Formats: sequence, C-alpha cells, structure tokens
Amino acid sequence: MSSPGILSTTAAGDLRRLVGRDLRRELRVLDGLIVNTALPVMIMLMFVYVFGGAITTGSSGLDYIDFVVPAVLLMSGGYGAALTAVTIAEDMTGGMIDRFRTLPISGWVVPAGHVVASVIRNVASSAIALAAALLLGFRPDATLTDWALVLALVTGYVLAMSALAAVWGLLVRSSQAAGAFSFVVLFLPYVSDGIVPAQTMPGVLRDFAYNQPLTPIIETMRSLLLGLPMRSSAAVATAWLAGAVVVCAPVAAVLFRRRTAAR
Repeated sequence: MSSPGILSTTAAGDLRRLVGRDLRRELRVLDGLIVNTALPVMIMLMFVYVFGGAITTGSSGLDYIDFVVPAVLLMSGGYGAALTAVTIAEDMTGGMIDRFRTLPISGWVVPAGHVVASVIRNVASSAIALAAALLLGFRPDATLTDWALVLALVTGYVLAMSALAAVWGLLVRSSQAAGAFSFVVLFLPYVSDGIVPAQTMPGVLRDFAYNQPLTPIIETMRSLLLGLPMRSSAAVATAWLAGAVVVCAPVAAVLFRRRTAAR
C-alpha cells in the first residue's frame, strides 16, 4: 500500500470502489440484510407496544411514542454502525488485507471505506425506523430545516459510532472480540434520557445518564422533531460527535498502518 496522503483523485476513486464493495457484500448476505431491515421495525414495535403502556414520561408530559422515537432512531443506526468493528476485523484476519497490500492504494482508504459504507447503510436503517414510527402514530412537528438538522444529527451519530467501531476493530484480534462493541452501543441508550426519563433513575445511574453523550443527542433530536425549546443540548451533542470523529479518524489510520506493516 502507498503511504497516506491528501485526498487525490486516485484515492477518491479507491474510496468509492471500497465503499461499493462493502455495500455489495452487505446485499449478498441475506440474513444480514433481513436484520438491517427488520431490526429497526422490531425495536420500534417493542418499545411502543410492549413497554409503552407501562412507562410514563415524567415532567415532559409527552406521549411515550413521541418520547422514545429519537432514542430508537439512534439505536437502529448505532447498532449497525457498531458492527463496522466486525467487518474490519474480518478483513484484517481473513486474508483480504494481503490482497490490498499488493495494490497502490493509500492505507487510510480501507478503514475509511468501511466507515462511509456504514454511514450510508445505517442512516437508511434509521429511516426505516422513522417510517415505522410514522405508521405507529408518531406525528412530528418539524420544519424542513428541523428535518435537515435531524438528518445531520443522525448521520453524525452513525459516523461517530462507525469511527469508534473502526478503532475497536483494529485494536482487537478476532471478529468475536470485535462484536463486543455492538453490545456497548446497544446498551447506552437504556442508561440515558431516551428510553425512560433519567429523573426516575437512582442517583449514580441518573448522574451517568445526564452526563453521557447520548442524552444531549436525544434531547436535541426530541426538540427538533417535536418543536420543543432548544437548550444547550445542541452544542453539547455537536461537541461529543465532532470530538469522537476528530479523535478516531487519525487513530484508525495509524492503527491500520501499524497492523498492516507488521504482517
């Protein structure tokens, strides 16, 4: 592989081909395609119909479907984004990297291809979850600008989770270990202000819920979708997401270069 450099025309073409490869591979795996399509719908159905009748939304006064939709949108996209760690680990241990080493491509393009494909795939998963929510009775009060900001927020979250997953997939040495990251990402929304009001949690969990990254992201999405007052959560959410991407992107490139140089 060639050394990393600025985004040249050749690198952009390599990135486009690798993104296409990852997306085609996803389409060929039938069980993965079914999961990516059905999981957002099943999550939405579970929270609205199974849990919804037993959970109150505290001082927000919102119907449960209005309260929970932002969290489910993030869960749907975030879980798939976390699986980027598995696909990268499989490439690193399955011989594909040996093929890439014979080609004149920049090393950073390979993990970047996984991340970009993940963003495309999992923003679509969040869109499926939103369509299910609308069918179940979710009625947002968002303007066109609000919708654009919601899309930017979901895309930013999926990008941040994919970048974190890329780092984890390059740190571990097996696809089984890489899969552990998805459980962390799937668990975080439960300990936030997304599934149940954080104010109902006991002290330590409540403090964690208020100060972890997903709570300001969910609160911002809730404000945008429902026309609620926007507080400081938007700035905090942006800082969390931007920080994750800015830190993880170069770290993933360095880890990939070291892993491939050692082979």
